[in-house]
Amino acid sequence: MPRSAPHPSDVHAIDALLVRSGLQPTRRRLRVQRSPKREGLDEIRPQEPVRVVKSRIEIVRAPAFDSISWLIHGFSTRTGGVSRAYAPAQRAGELNLGFTAADSRENVLENRRRFLTALGAPRNATLVTLKQIHSSVVRRVGRPDAVRSLRGDGLMTNEPGVLLAIQTADCIPILIADTKKKAVAAFHAGWRGTLKRIVENGVGRMRTEFGIRPEDLIAAIGPGIALCCYAVGEEVRSEFASQFAYAPELFRELSESDPIREKYPLLFLTARAPGHSNLGPQLHLDLMEANRRQLLDAGLRPESITVIGHCTRCQSNRYFSHRAEQGFTGRMLSVVGIRR
Repeated sequence: MPRSAPHPSDVHAIDALLVRSGLQPTRRRLRVQRSPKREGLDEIRPQEPVRVVKSRIEIVRAPAFDSISWLIHGFSTRTGGVSRAYAPAQRAGELNLGFTAADSRENVLENRRRFLTALGAPRNATLVTLKQIHSSVVRRVGRPDAVRSLRGDGLMTNEPGVLLAIQTADCIPILIADTKKKAVAAFHAGWRGTLKRIVENGVGRMRTEFGIRPEDLIAAIGPGIALCCYAVGEEVRSEFASQFAYAPELFRELSESDPIREKYPLLFLTARAPGHSNLGPQLHLDLMEANRRQLLDAGLRPESITVIGHCTRCQSNRYFSHRAEQGFTGRMLSVVGIRR
């Protein structure tokens, strides 16, 4: 398994312990390794999202979606809400929108109510979610499906008043809207779902169900774990290489900085010969770019795809992150729907 970087609170605790023991940190400058440019591949240009704050609830929106009056959409953050399970020391609550074991159902329902109010959703709107299973399963849903236990990783509808919601805490959420047919879809794409072409298959299903044309679609790739932080194993690269001709362009070997090793290098001296230590570069996967490529392959125009570009692990003070918090974390919601 890839090594997880220490949480900032752990770093501060170790700092205090080592200083009390008489050790002082070095004044070495952290080295930031930039990923090289991709040859023959359009660069992701993260777009500045529209940030809306209402009653301490922060919502991130895609500008292209925000300009369409009949669309309801937004990506939540962890700001606001009443949950304290994942930040008990904080005075203010957090906006956990997933029914997790550590949080109460009452808290999550109140958080969802506040989020939908801040989103500007009608009071009689129906929220539809999934039991997500890292699959390529996409479901067409309507109002009755809100009370059903549905399994899959994609939702689509053309029914006004139905809000499609995807839960994430590092995986990539993708929202799609057809500007002519008034149909919408939402997808959950971890590496397994991306490998199974959840987004590409989803656009195909929209063509079958609603008669859409890909060139009429707009898409928003929301906050998720980015290339900088998503270390994976060689087996993942092999899996992608078996499915996508452009797979080599999705992977980079990057050196992750470790704050403890950087500050106290003498603690980590080993007898290993140079080149045989485990401190070398790690393999990283660009899930945002992988899903952007699937949207292009499905027929969307490059200018119709918005990439928010926020890394949930880098910004774990703003977003819930499964990796940054070693699995003990809440969930965000990415929502899209049609106004009545």
